[in-house]
Amino acid sequence: MATLFHQLTFFSGGIRLKSAIHLNQRSRSRSPLISMSSSVSLVQHLEKTASPQDLSIPVMVNGCTGKMGKAVIKAADSAGLNLVPVSFGSAEECGKTVQVNGKDFLVHGPADRENVLASVFDEHPNLIVIDYTVPSTVNDNAELYCRVGVPFVMGTTGGDRDRLYKTVEDSKVYAVISPQMGKQVVAFLAAMEIMAKEFPGAFSGYSLQVMESHQASKVDTSGTAKAVVSCFQKLGVSFDMDQIQMIRDPRRQFEMVGVPEEHLPGHAFHMYHLTSPDETVSFEFQHNVCGRSIYAEGTIDAVLFLAKKVRSKADKRIYDMIDVLREGNMR
Repeated sequence: MATLFHQLTFFSGGIRLKSAIHLNQRSRSRSPLISMSSSVSLVQHLEKTASPQDLSIPVMVNGCTGKMGKAVIKAADSAGLNLVPVSFGSAEECGKTVQVNGKDFLVHGPADRENVLASVFDEHPNLIVIDYTVPSTVNDNAELYCRVGVPFVMGTTGGDRDRLYKTVEDSKVYAVISPQMGKQVVAFLAAMEIMAKEFPGAFSGYSLQVMESHQASKVDTSGTAKAVVSCFQKLGVSFDMDQIQMIRDPRRQFEMVGVPEEHLPGHAFHMYHLTSPDETVSFEFQHNVCGRSIYAEGTIDAVLFLAKKVRSKADKRIYDMIDVLREGNMR
């Protein structure tokens, strides 16, 4: 089956450098005003579903009804973390009990989330929140975590990122914020940033084509693609972010891009194709991810990293996945 990647690699007299990651895996101040009824029902739910083990890192996964949230819960459970059996969701999901990986999670809506989070944080002082919700809630959620004072790992993309960082910086809360949690993809991004810093203008005059394919439910442009394009811009390539080709139609993804049919609901295929002004030289960078386990496992590494920083009372408060990679000791 011919794919877009294959179609773009044919050229005359060219040189191609191809970096590919193929991961086809089968199988992102406490409030004193706590209402008594909400608090009592929450405590009862915690007691009913609590693990007999006293594990050191309790985690609350917000967005447990989403595919990324479910993948993170599975990875956290496998790693032996203490999963707090509550989560935040939409108003429509409020009051529902969702079972993920054999565990029950009580979903709370926007109306009572501050009281709930404060109560959970009182119950689990070492709590770390993992956020895989939706772009429209990024800033509100971050402001809530900072207001209550709970450390968090933010894997959700979108939102006002400048406002996000300012909120965390002003609050002094510990956080890992990264739109890309896949460790190997982050390492590739780091290499790109090093190249851009060390060799500015090296690709001046080259033209660039960028294609990113994700599941149809992903509405925003890939943050990873934007980060790579930013590096190419520093390397001298003239390219606007709105030129990034977003593929969201499953049929095109299967027939043109080459995404395996079973991974259409969850994948990330990226291609960056550079061509010299006279079209005699071509470079291609490609990384393809099938499934969500790469992001879930990276998220758990981020949690373990952040817990260590909190315990040591580190001076630095805001981290990203580059910091996690540099720390080493990942599973």
